Amino acid sequence: MFGLLEGPSAPPPATFDELAAAAGIRSGASQECPALAFARSGAMWLTGTASPAPIDVPLLANLQALCDGIEALSGGLGRAVRLDPATILTQRAADRGFRRQGRRSANGTCRLLPGLDGWLACNLARPSDLELLPAILGGHSGDDPWEALAAAAASAPVAELVARAQLVGVAAAQLDDRPPARFGPPVRFVRLGPPGNLGRPPRVLDFSALWAGPLCAHVLGQSGALVWTAEDRARPDGARLGDPRLYHRLHQGHRLVRVDFASSQGRSTLAGLLEGADVVVESSRPRALAALGLTPEQFLSAAPGRVWISVTGYGRRGDRSNHVAFGDDAAVAGGLVAWEQGQPVFCADAVGDPVSGLVAAIGGLLALAAGGGLLVDVSMRDACAAARSGPRCPTDHPVEPDGRGGWVVAHRELAERVMPPDEVRRGG
Repeated sequence: MFGLLEGPSAPPPATFDELAAAAGIRSGASQECPALAFARSGAMWLTGTASPAPIDVPLLANLQALCDGIEALSGGLGRAVRLDPATILTQRAADRGFRRQGRRSANGTCRLLPGLDGWLACNLARPSDLELLPAILGGHSGDDPWEALAAAAASAPVAELVARAQLVGVAAAQLDDRPPARFGPPVRFVRLGPPGNLGRPPRVLDFSALWAGPLCAHVLGQSGALVWTAEDRARPDGARLGDPRLYHRLHQGHRLVRVDFASSQGRSTLAGLLEGADVVVESSRPRALAALGLTPEQFLSAAPGRVWISVTGYGRRGDRSNHVAFGDDAAVAGGLVAWEQGQPVFCADAVGDPVSGLVAAIGGLLALAAGGGLLVDVSMRDACAAARSGPRCPTDHPVEPDGRGGWVVAHRELAERVMPPDEVRRGG
């Protein structure tokens, strides 16, 4: 397990197969056509415009490798957890009746816009993001903010717009579809504290919100860990109202502690919660928690065997460490998109969230199995890039109506029905 630590002779795992291998799983790349697996998963139904769009990268095979690794490791905490990647990818969409919208994300908050020198993904996920548009555009955004953004993208370098957006905390990214090997690893393991044997189920303190971090905490809880969710009274988890079914599923059985992070009493409560925790899960930009006096260095060095799991848009190091990201724009940043007539469209529903949540879960389980003392640093962008790794399918995949309001996708003489998410949830 200690071979996972960064160092000149021990690079961090760069593919999902390598993560699975660290968990004792010999997965290997699936021989099935990626487009057929994508069609059966329900994710293809959510991808494309008028008709569904296939992909030629082994997304489902890669996620299955992570799920197999999680199953192998989770038994060590008490309960083996078997996960279905198709359900994880599509259940939120089934709950909310999402449909594919091409270059508009399934939930409608993010758009892919053609730019002067590439493609821009901008995610106006929060009401306050609309108020920040004039700062990004350098003036009034007009009656239609998306029209204003599209005009700006067409006349300015995409990197310049991304920089302006990130400067004011709006999630934006430039499409980067370089080969996955050109990105960093999806997770880095950094020794910051002493290893140790907990000798009991770990106690998890979850500071994260929305989807990726809570999915990681959910997997740890299903494995036998005791999970406390710490929520800032002033900034409750947006999934509570926006995705209540998702929130309930991911937090079921967890103990909720609502704290005023800004008050001295609240910070004292947080300190007490940290003192009793073995694992922290968080999805905040590094400077945000550091302002509260919460750092992995302090937490991990204070007691043996602890683990700190950090899920951020671009990882905790480098010049993008404090950039904000959500699932759809992170996927674009990592090149995880589908293509229609040479133009990109969003892949599935906020795919960066479930992908990075599974990476965080297997990373956390690996760190615990190695005795802890480790920071598990997950980059959503790099996890999405790694989800594309493996052999592409060079065959054309025509999509045709099936005469019953649905579609089938073909691979040579084979064909697969494109499954709607609600049918995946019902087991077909």
